Amino acid sequence: MKHLMSIDHIGYAVRDIAETAAPYIVAGWELSEVYNEEVQHAKIAFLRKEGMTTIELVSPLEGDSPVDKFLANGGVQPYHICYVVEDMWGALEDLHQEGFMPLFMPVASVAMQNKQICYLYNKSVGLIEIVEK
Repeated sequence: MKHLMSIDHIGYAVRDIAETAAPYIVAGWELSEVYNEEVQHAKIAFLRKEGMTTIELVSPLEGDSPVDKFLANGGVQPYHICYVVEDMWGALEDLHQEGFMPLFMPVASVAMQNKQICYLYNKSVGLIEIVEK
């Protein structure tokens, strides 16, 4: 995991972005616009507050979304940590050698200003996301 530079955000599976965001907003967090991520079959928004780790709220779009499985198994919950990487392909190669399996090849994320992202899974670590710096 030598390519992982820093934590970009913690992703939460949610049913309703506005409902989950409400108590954070009361506590002074700012909610970004909501993005439709067709590739991920999800709506995505970010909660930000000075000095705090960004929280990504991920809600399923209609139809089959990977987020539905998390919500069915445990309701609203954190489900991934996103790490910044300097070199997407070098990180993928390194992580693959460490037992991480990419769920798809890197794609541009509208919510992340069209930066390349990729989700990977390792049975000992769980789900992570990487985003290119």
